[in-house]
Amino acid sequence: MRWALASVVAVALLAGCAPVAAGSEGASPNEGFGIEPDTQPAITVPGGPLVAFYGDSYTLGTGASAKDKRWSTIICSARGWNEFNPSVNGLGFVNNRTASVDEPAQIIAQNPGIVFVTMGLNDNFSYSFARDDIQAAIEADFSRLKSGLPGARFIVVEPFWYTDVRPDSLQTIIGWVHDAADEIGADWIPDASHWIEHHPEWMASDGLHPNDDGYAEMARRMDAALTVLGL
Repeated sequence: MRWALASVVAVALLAGCAPVAAGSEGASPNEGFGIEPDTQPAITVPGGPLVAFYGDSYTLGTGASAKDKRWSTIICSARGWNEFNPSVNGLGFVNNRTASVDEPAQIIAQNPGIVFVTMGLNDNFSYSFARDDIQAAIEADFSRLKSGLPGARFIVVEPFWYTDVRPDSLQTIIGWVHDAADEIGADWIPDASHWIEHHPEWMASDGLHPNDDGYAEMARRMDAALTVLGL
């Protein structure tokens, strides 16, 4: 029961719908919640490859002080990539999905050469009543992206997580995402659910999202994983 109650609270906060807790040293009460999803690619390197990010608040950069402090933008800047990041707070494979929030369609329309998938965190909060729907949605999204972008390179990241306590659903969802990645021949980046655990100093004032230091650590780990993949 405690976990269920915590999950309800966390869903609202991860969706960016609840007030941010105050009191963290050096943190702004509204830190990072002004970051908006991209509607068009940020072309900072003319002629450079376009890289798209399919994700939630952890890829949008909620909790960071500015867009250039989030891990996706750090990675793109370091590699000379143009970023398209339509990530949305609170989004999951089933969570907060509406007709107006269709990241796969937005990504397919931009025809990127590389696509990152960093989804799955928020679906843990719906797992108890939507288990089958989550698995089916994962498979459908991956199939749709692959069909729409047959020439793209897909990089699927193990779903992120935000507390040291890990629900049983997390490993199940990680397994489903990994299986779907294998089905479309995607690269797989493991262990991302552990990247910021045991480090409360890397969390923003809301206690749920990384701060600038947390995103810098995520970028460091992502950079190392991409280097192993030859990127």
